Formats: sequence, structure tokens, C-alpha cells
Amino acid sequence: MILADPRQDDTPIVFANNAFLDLTGYEESEVLGRNCRFLQGSGTDPEHVAKLREAVHERKPIAIEILNYRRDGTPFWNAVFMGPVHDPAGEVIYFFASQLDVTQRREAEQQFRQAQKMEAIGQLTAGLAHDFNNLLHVITGSLERLAAKRHDDRAFERYMAAATAAAERGAKLTHQLLAFARRGRLEPKGTDLSELVNSIAELLETSVGDKATLHLNLQRRLPLVKVDATHLEMALLNVVVNARDASPVGGAITITTREIHLNGNAAARHLKPGHYVLLCITDEGTGMASHIAARATEPFFTTKARGEGTGLGLAMAHGFVQQSGGRLEIESAVGRGTTIRMLFPRYEPEAERTDQGGDATGYQARPLDASTAPPLILVVDDSREAAAMAGEALQEVGYRVVIAHSAEEALRRFDEAAASGDAFRLVFSDVIMPGGTNGIVLAEQVRSRDPGVPILLTTGYNDEMAIDTPQPQAMDVLGKPYRRSELIDRVQAALRRGARTGPERQKSDFGHAKA
Repeated sequence: MILADPRQDDTPIVFANNAFLDLTGYEESEVLGRNCRFLQGSGTDPEHVAKLREAVHERKPIAIEILNYRRDGTPFWNAVFMGPVHDPAGEVIYFFASQLDVTQRREAEQQFRQAQKMEAIGQLTAGLAHDFNNLLHVITGSLERLAAKRHDDRAFERYMAAATAAAERGAKLTHQLLAFARRGRLEPKGTDLSELVNSIAELLETSVGDKATLHLNLQRRLPLVKVDATHLEMALLNVVVNARDASPVGGAITITTREIHLNGNAAARHLKPGHYVLLCITDEGTGMASHIAARATEPFFTTKARGEGTGLGLAMAHGFVQQSGGRLEIESAVGRGTTIRMLFPRYEPEAERTDQGGDATGYQARPLDASTAPPLILVVDDSREAAAMAGEALQEVGYRVVIAHSAEEALRRFDEAAASGDAFRLVFSDVIMPGGTNGIVLAEQVRSRDPGVPILLTTGYNDEMAIDTPQPQAMDVLGKPYRRSELIDRVQAALRRGARTGPERQKSDFGHAKA
């Protein structure tokens, strides 16, 4: 539970109970005076942030689930209830917010979706086995002929090329299946729908088989949409398989992508006016009566024979499109085929960056004290470009920076600085680095040398710090990608706070709430 004060600039937190600190990993001194947006990270949905901001502006209560990040960089799904607290005169004096960790429930839902994805792949097994058998036949037949034609250079090259092409096609199909079946939570990002369809064209063609003919009508240089590419692949495959099954006598299945603009007709489609990208799948199959089409997106509703379909394909596609801020439409008539349209809003990354601004973490960069020497910071990253960018950002606000490109070099620099009397005041290190010593081991060795030096880690793998090494307590992690302002804010916060060498408070009796 937290209380925030709307009468102060930026509505800072003025109270946080121990359960909130248990949940987030922060100490009370690190929380008070900050806007709660410091819990946001690279995977936080800007639309969820906008809804919270709108509720604060309008002084209204809100209940929402949002992806937040703990102090050590690990994400968690936070079910937030926030509402205004009024005094007897009706003035809003606080905002109260309760936090519920719903990560386990969200992961259970994800596992269910994963099970359905694997079932969809299972329905393709027979067709894929047939296709792979054909490829193996080409390979084994070519190898047999190579033995007989090894003295005929032209025949040898022809059979070698055929075997190589078949092996490469089989490898590509296997790679696409493995990518399609990978496990991961919903992670929307800017995606070109035409490129996505092209990337799984082989898989789609295999799914269609010889029952129908697959046509691609893809607009080049499409605007991006913000979707989870893996889930969209699954939705597209489900729709294409349905189109194949609805085409017993053949015909064309056409996948189309193009940009469209909705204005006066947007309200009728339950969408906001603006620019959208269309993904359309059209078949020439049996079609559906109107009462069947009206129920097509209901879970477990299917017209297929028992054992031939689960009735979840279109339901999952419909739910995914809605979750992505779009709309799924069905147009069908008996004997005239079916058209499935998926409309996604155009993704405007520039507008998102402008909206999130430089003050998104709740800290403002503070000028350095000119009366003392600027703090010396050690930046460690095996990527020279990443290290240089971090170093330049810190130097621009007045810090002195030394860069190392491995943990071994970093420890050598650390010892040299300590011996010279001008020791490092903070270490900023990447977690994943080549060699025997990663960022977590480096942090342990730095703390064994000087426990008072704060350490800030950064990683692009903060969903799960799956590293087979001891993990220091209370890791301070900045997730990649990070903005310049976020780096400066976290560095300044770590320098003001100093190193965390042990627990600073009693844990709450029951820990943080989970569902």
C-alpha cells in the first residue's frame, strides 16, 4: 500500500508500507518523494501508463494490471487499485494505491496459451511429416545417384544442388517451428506485418499443403504496428489452417497487408479514427452462414468433426487482436468463402518517446557540487559502443568516467584507482559479458574489496537473471534498453544512497500480496 500527495509537484509517494517494499525490493528512503513511475520499465505498456495518468488528472479511481519492475530489474505483473482520498470538504488530499502481485496467475494464463499453441502445431504434424519425407526422399535419392554419377561432373553438381536445397529447406522449416513454439510472455514491439508474413511463408505454405493455393499480396514499407510477433504468428496460422479446412475442393487462400485510414467509419468498427494496418486472410471455401459467423470467435465453438478442431483458433486470434488495440472482423457467406480482417493501429514510436519524456523516472538530474572533485565512475561493458554511450552520458553531466571492456580489466582499474588514492565512487556494469567473470561475479569481487562502493548493473535479460553464480543481496539493476535520463537518475540515486550492505528494515509479517 502507498499514499501519494497530489498537492506536491509530481504527486510523490509520502507513505509506503513494508509489504510494498517487500514487493519492489526498495527501501523506504528510496521510495519516499518519488513519483511511482520509477517502477516502470522497457516492457511497460504506454497505454496502461496513460490510463493511470488520466485517472490521476481526473481524480478518479482506477483498477488496472500493469507490468512493473523490481529494484533488481525483474518484472512482475502488478494489479493496481488506485483512488482519491478526500477530506471532509471534498478536496483530494491523497491518492491511495494497493498493489497485488498477479504474476503467477498471468503465467498460468500464458501456459494455457502455450498449450493451445502446441496443439495447433500438433495439428500440422501429419502434413509436416509428409513434407519432410519428401525432402528426405530428395536427399537420399540424390545421394544414391551421386554414388553412381561421381565421374559425371554435370550430373554430380545437379544432384548435389538438389540435396543441398532440400536440406536447407528442411532446416528452415525446423527453425521456423522452433521459433513458433518458443515460450515467452506477451511482449509487443514495433513490427512490419509484411515482413512477418514473409518470415513464416514456408510454414504457412506447408500448412496449406496441396488442398489450396497460397497467395501473398503484401504492401512493402508498411508502417509498424505494436504487437507480439510470436502471438500474431500463432493467430495467423490458426486462421490459415481454418481457411485450408474450409477449402475441401481447393481454391485460393490470399493473405493481404496494406495501410488504411479510418475516419467517419471508425465508430461503426468500434475503433478510434486514425491510421491502421490491415492483415486480411481470404479463402474461396464453403463459407459460413450468418448465425455461424456470429459465433465463430466464441471459445470452443467449432463446426469441425470431433477430434479435428478445438474451437479455440479464432477465439485466441480475436482475443489477441483486441489485446493489441485492434479489431478482428469476419465476413462470410455460404458458398462464397470467408474473409478475416485484423486491424491494428499504426505504431508511432516517436510520439511514445515524446510522451514518456526525460523525467519518466521521477528523478531530476541534480547539478554536481563544484567545490569538490566530481565522482569517479567505472563503466564496464564488453560492447564498446554501449560503454562509450554510457560514458558520454555521464561525462556530459560532470562525472569522471573510466571505461573497461571486461570484468578482469575492470578489477585491475579498480585496484589501480584505489592505490592512487582517487578511488571509484560507483561501478556501472553489464551483467552478461564473455569470459569467466560476468557482472554479478564482478559485483561480488568489488564488494569484497570495498563494501561501501555502490554497484549498478544493467542487462537486457532482466526477465530472469538465470546465471549460475551466487547473486549479491539487493541487486540494483537497470534494464536495457534504458534512456540517458534513466541512467543518470539511477547513478545519482545510488551515489546519494551509497552501498546497501545489509537489511535496513524489518520485513512485513506476511510479505507482499500475491494472486
